[in-house]
Amino acid sequence: MREAIEMAEDALKNNEIPVGCVFVDKELNLIVSSGRNKTNETKNACLHAEFDALENLLPSLNLNSNLTRISSSSSSIKKLTLYVTVEPCLMCSSALRQIGLRDVIFGCSNDKFGGCGGVISINDDPRLKFSKTFEARGGYMREESIILLRKFYITENMSAPVPKKKTNRVLKTEVLPIV
Repeated sequence: MREAIEMAEDALKNNEIPVGCVFVDKELNLIVSSGRNKTNETKNACLHAEFDALENLLPSLNLNSNLTRISSSSSSIKKLTLYVTVEPCLMCSSALRQIGLRDVIFGCSNDKFGGCGGVISINDDPRLKFSKTFEARGGYMREESIILLRKFYITENMSAPVPKKKTNRVLKTEVLPIV
């Protein structure tokens, strides 16, 4: 998770929402891919950290950049764990489920767009017949993840359609415990 935090810090330095992630091979205990948010710099609203890491993962799976073919390598995907600083959103949760990932560990919950329990549980909803469920667990390095998000949200996002003035905002460093 430390490497995912470092990816999120890199995103923050590049004026992105600070979300970072890594795919770890459980058998080898080795990071095989990493990613961070790149939505502002690429002007691609879909280029979340998870999609960036998936794109970086494709060469090691001997696949081209067509993510729909990734499910054919599901045996390789099943042995991976995704560590991500913020609970995957609805879009990313659906993609992770469709490719056959089985294990996600995240830092803090996403109460606006979370797809692993924050808003809806795409990861383990039995009504979704298109793919198998995956396990998602949160709270790992939660405080660090929250502080990174706060650092971003106290500044003005010049890439926003209508940037909000955020002068005189102070970074709150106290993080309340999960109840």
